[in-house]
Amino acid sequence: MEEILQVGVITAPHGVRGEVKVFPTTDDPRRFKKLKQVLLDTGKEQLDLEIEGVKFFKKFVILKFKGLDNMNDVERYRQKSLYVTRENAVRLNKDEYFIADLIGLQVQDEDGKAIGILKNVLETGANDVYVVEMKDGRELLLPAIKQCILQVELEEGFMKVHILEGLL
Repeated sequence: MEEILQVGVITAPHGVRGEVKVFPTTDDPRRFKKLKQVLLDTGKEQLDLEIEGVKFFKKFVILKFKGLDNMNDVERYRQKSLYVTRENAVRLNKDEYFIADLIGLQVQDEDGKAIGILKNVLETGANDVYVVEMKDGRELLLPAIKQCILQVELEEGFMKVHILEGLL
């Protein structure tokens, strides 16, 4: 399981006071209101940044970090990712998982026979769809509903599924 989880990507500076425009990669951008700090991955190192202010603009989150007070301070962080540690992550309900934890799971049928590997999760309006790369190279699209997803064991690295008629 990942120890850090991506919550956004800095797209550009916003104004001249050191604020940045962030494209959120989290389900709920309002979670930034509760965040006190984030990790910035510069490509060479991870910087621990304290959040000083949060605003919302269209589909973006505008963040102000403590100690970064002008446009020149933040310009170099364009297109860099923001992360949170697992302990600062959103608390999940029963049967909810972080996408980063699901990617790479072995997918098995009800009898434990290997079907393939979970490669991606498509977020749709009604429910997520799991993209499974099957052994023969084809893709299987499984709706993330209780009728299909029978068991998820993150620590053991597998999920058991029921393939509804017509999905193969």
